Amino acid sequence: MGFVVSIRQHATPVCVEVGQTILEAALAAGVPYPHGCRSGNCGACKSRLEFGEVDLTPYSEFALGAAERRDGLILACRAVPWSDAGVAWLDADETIAHPLRYLTCRVVTLDDATHDIRRLRLAIEAGGPFSFSAGQYAALTFAGQAPRDYSMASRPDIVDLEFHIRRTVGGSASSYVAERLRVGDTVKVEGPFGSSFLRERHMGPIIAIAGGSGLAPIKSIVESALAAGMAQPIDLYFGVRAERDLYLEDHFRMLAARYGNFRFIPVLSQPEGATTRRCGFVHEAAVADHPDLDGAKAYLAGPPVMVEAATTALLARGMRRQDVHADAFYTEAEKAALVGAAKETVA
Repeated sequence: MGFVVSIRQHATPVCVEVGQTILEAALAAGVPYPHGCRSGNCGACKSRLEFGEVDLTPYSEFALGAAERRDGLILACRAVPWSDAGVAWLDADETIAHPLRYLTCRVVTLDDATHDIRRLRLAIEAGGPFSFSAGQYAALTFAGQAPRDYSMASRPDIVDLEFHIRRTVGGSASSYVAERLRVGDTVKVEGPFGSSFLRERHMGPIIAIAGGSGLAPIKSIVESALAAGMAQPIDLYFGVRAERDLYLEDHFRMLAARYGNFRFIPVLSQPEGATTRRCGFVHEAAVADHPDLDGAKAYLAGPPVMVEAATTALLARGMRRQDVHADAFYTEAEKAALVGAAKETVA
């Protein structure tokens, strides 16, 4: 008895016996699977689990970080399937090679982007240099608060770090930022994390969809793509409830005027009164404009319900699942609910 594991880069699935690792079965079947130590210490066989269930036997966190594991990455040499599964080893542009840094930063600017989103810029004072890929995030610790994850909104080549922090109901850290954080305060930053980052080798169209403060990583991705000279069509759909939730509109309008391949499309889901703007769900606007998305890539960031709906809609228009790079913004309450549900399932 065994399980069938499909490998994206290999035409023929392999059978993995109970208790066997994916790497062992793949190598035995003649699959040229990237690997090194075979003991969970080097990370050379780092892969994406596309579907199915696996257990990971003990490994070094230097080879696979906790954030990478949460993002769906595994080590093939440690992965023992418990169902049929699909995996893909990381392509060159998927490899996360930035060193983990522990930074001490200082708040240099702080302003209100909207009624519930604050934009802050941090100067690195110790622990650098800090390198990351556009679309990644970091764990920020404010005085007396637990660490919270926020995406970098700035480009990786900009020295200061920009973050957009939306105040959430019951959110201690976001309330602290809204009420007590001041210019000159110290902020601890750990990172970078995340695999939903810009793939600069991709040559096809880019569909970027942001909801609310999900604009932060999408801003970094779009600006980085344009600055790198990526010439394919790049469309940014920004979904918010009402007019008062829009921000950085002038900034993106200027980018659209400067770069002929870039479009900025704000979408209101609950407009307050008559409007000439596009209305409805942001993912519906995106797929309405792009009936065939084969060969395109999507970058999604925002509330989980938006990310899930957008992913389903994009796949229905011909986009490949591996071309959907998503970052769902869970609140701490939502994370706690997910953990509770998982514990009940196990019990």
